[in-house]
Amino acid sequence: MAPRDPTPATAAPPRATLPALFRGFLSIGLMSFGGGLAAWIRREVVDRRGWLDDKQFLTGYALSQIVPGASNVNLAVFIGAQLRGVPGTLVALAGLMLVPVVLILAAGTLYLRAQGAPGWTWIGTALAGMGAVAIGLNLATGIRLAHRNLRGVPAALVMLATTVGIGVLRIPLVEVLVVIFPISLALSLWQGARRGARR
Repeated sequence: MAPRDPTPATAAPPRATLPALFRGFLSIGLMSFGGGLAAWIRREVVDRRGWLDDKQFLTGYALSQIVPGASNVNLAVFIGAQLRGVPGTLVALAGLMLVPVVLILAAGTLYLRAQGAPGWTWIGTALAGMGAVAIGLNLATGIRLAHRNLRGVPAALVMLATTVGIGVLRIPLVEVLVVIFPISLALSLWQGARRGARR
C-alpha cells in the first residue's frame, strides 16, 4: 500500500461557465447602483465565486485604470477574457451593462421631466446620497486590498505618493503614472533581486 501524501492537494478554482459569468456580472450590475463597482466586482469574483484571487484581481484593476475607457468596463473585459476568452468578455459586458443601461435611460427620462417641478427635489438629494455610498465602498475596498497585499515600505511609499499626487495636488493621472510607474517597477525588481539573493 502506497503511503499517503501528508500535504493535501489544493483545490482548483471553480471554472466559470458562460451562464454563471453572465449571472455574476448581472448581479453586479444590479447591486452596484450609485457606484462602488470595483468593490462589488471583487466581492462577486474573488470572495463569493473564487474565480480569481486578490493578486489576479489587483492586476486586472491596475490595468483597467491605465488603459483608456471606463475602468469598471475595462475590468469586466479583463475578467471575462481571463476566465473564458472572447465569449467570456462579451458575456461579462452584457451582464454588467444590461440593467444599468435600462435604469439610466429610465432615470434620465424621469429626471429631465421632473427637473424644476415642485415636490421632486428629493431626486437630487437621493443622487448625492448614492455618491457618498460609492465613495465609502471604494474606500473600504482600497483599505481591504491594501491590508492584504501591501507589503514593505517601498510599496507603501508608492501608494502614498500616488494618493497625494492625484488626490491632494490634483495632478492629472497620466502625469502621475509617467513618474510613478517606472519608480514602482524599479522598486519591485530591486525587491525581487534582494529576495533572490537571500535564497
